[in-house]
Amino acid sequence: MKPEDFPQEIKPFLLPNHDGELIYRCLGCQKQYGIEKLLYTCPDCKQVLLIYDLKFESLKKIPGKTWQKIFDYRKMLTIPALKGIYLYHEFIGPMIPLDTVICLGEGHTPVVEANKFLQNKAGVRFYFKNDGQNPSASFKDRGMASALSYINCLVKKGHVSDVLAICASTGDTSASAALYASFIQPDVKSAVLLPHRKVTPQQLAQPLGSGAAVFEIPGVFDDCMKVVEALSDSYNVALLNSKNAWRILGQESYSYEIAQAFEYDMENRVVVVPIGNAGNITAVMNGFLKFYEIGIITSLPKILGVQSEHANPVYRYYLEPDTAKRKFEPVIVKPSVAQAAMIGNPVSMPRVIHLVNEYNNMSGKQNVFFAEVTEQSIMDWELLANRNGHIACTHGGESLAGLVEARRQGIVGENEIAIVDSTAHAIKFSGFQEKYFEKSLPAEFKISSNPELINTPVYIHPKGLAKIPAPGKPLHGDDFEQFVEQTSREIAKRLSLKKVPKA
Repeated sequence: MKPEDFPQEIKPFLLPNHDGELIYRCLGCQKQYGIEKLLYTCPDCKQVLLIYDLKFESLKKIPGKTWQKIFDYRKMLTIPALKGIYLYHEFIGPMIPLDTVICLGEGHTPVVEANKFLQNKAGVRFYFKNDGQNPSASFKDRGMASALSYINCLVKKGHVSDVLAICASTGDTSASAALYASFIQPDVKSAVLLPHRKVTPQQLAQPLGSGAAVFEIPGVFDDCMKVVEALSDSYNVALLNSKNAWRILGQESYSYEIAQAFEYDMENRVVVVPIGNAGNITAVMNGFLKFYEIGIITSLPKILGVQSEHANPVYRYYLEPDTAKRKFEPVIVKPSVAQAAMIGNPVSMPRVIHLVNEYNNMSGKQNVFFAEVTEQSIMDWELLANRNGHIACTHGGESLAGLVEARRQGIVGENEIAIVDSTAHAIKFSGFQEKYFEKSLPAEFKISSNPELINTPVYIHPKGLAKIPAPGKPLHGDDFEQFVEQTSREIAKRLSLKKVPKA
């Protein structure tokens, strides 16, 4: 369909024209700051920031139903800047010119309903949102598209130059940051800090391939984060962790896409999100709140945040039912197959506390819940999901395990429909699958391999077969025919195949 055929009522809004008036607002002292330069924490009280649009109320002049049509029809446009997360430009970066938007094909990832077997096993109807199908194979691309578009905007306006973007990472953040920064080099270069031998080979290969300066340091993610924070405090660098409020803006697109995928009907929906540094659950809540406030959706979905028992500071905080007695305490993390969740002191915790309160108040009831899962359940549910048509990473397994636990506790009802976040592609964490199949996962993971889920290759070399092919040494004639006949017979035997009757 061409734009001239679109409904008349939305034609004036197809191209974003809301310039916005964005500011940083401190969640501690409530002071506001302009966005002319990057800020990560309040200059006065050092609390984290959220970005607000002082002109947000003006978006209410357009009815919610009209906004739905705008997004649905805008999706048909061929304008590159509007093909990714900036389809929702007015809600993400309304002051960023379209010609500075960086879009590498992020966002609009598939929402795939689980098959009947898996749904019956989980005890609830659910879908996977496959964010592993983003460009760097994780959800982090949503935030990086926003953060780097903003930096690109500052560069084009002459506010900054020779930018070094830096981040701490458990793997996915570094891959995404390096990829998006490389697209606008030489104006922006990137450096990443990783905990030594705590990321998968696949994840390590990504920032190296994108040309980033990669540094491995002793310890865990929290240690890397402290070093990055020290660098951002003392040197001219752009921090790209979720401490950066622009990251949160981009990741809100996850909520917008879910709303759009379900025709803006969020009644009886549950959105399940794994928690590491807590930026994603922050973004998910904030995104739904914005759509709800404007009237694009008329109900807020239930939010379920999931943590492994090996890294559970957010879950522990909300164990205390009395809000007056709650006190956040960082935890010492243990090894987890959900590596991005191995964070004992999440940067976005103040945002979580703030937005959970706002979300529950706006819902008129408790509508944000938390679940804790074992490492065993994470791996078992990931493997079971992938045996049934999915490409879930270990964090997708964590989310699904959390949904099952919430269903067991009655947090999720049998008539609700869940959307489960698979944050990255399964291939990134294939090493854990391999170790599970080989029964070689270190004891500290506390995972035993279920024989029913183990799958390993079988080498076929029939007994008595004297000659076999090799690279550069093919077989010919009778030798080749014997090889094919005996090998096929052995495979047929192992698969219990029935012979086709001869005509």
